[in-house]
Amino acid sequence: MARLIIMGPAGSGKGTQGKVISQKYGIPVISTGNLLREKASVGDELGKQINELISQGMIVPIDIITKILYDRLASEDCKNGFILDGFPRTVEQA
Repeated sequence: MARLIIMGPAGSGKGTQGKVISQKYGIPVISTGNLLREKASVGDELGKQINELISQGMIVPIDIITKILYDRLASEDCKNGFILDGFPRTVEQA
């Protein structure tokens, strides 16, 4: 099982390298930014809350991010591993 975290500043190639590794090992790249945008587009109560925070330029609270991330990690395609892109961002999150 592979569990990888790709860290670096914006534009450093995290997404590019994540795609290469994902294709080679058949594991998903999980971007917290993409997860939040996907959830915001759903339209349920949590999605509306996330959309409002994002549209105001505010940071989505860590408890919301971790809930969405844990739900995603429970998916079938993560059973053999995953790559995290954009998480953790702080020592607290780690």
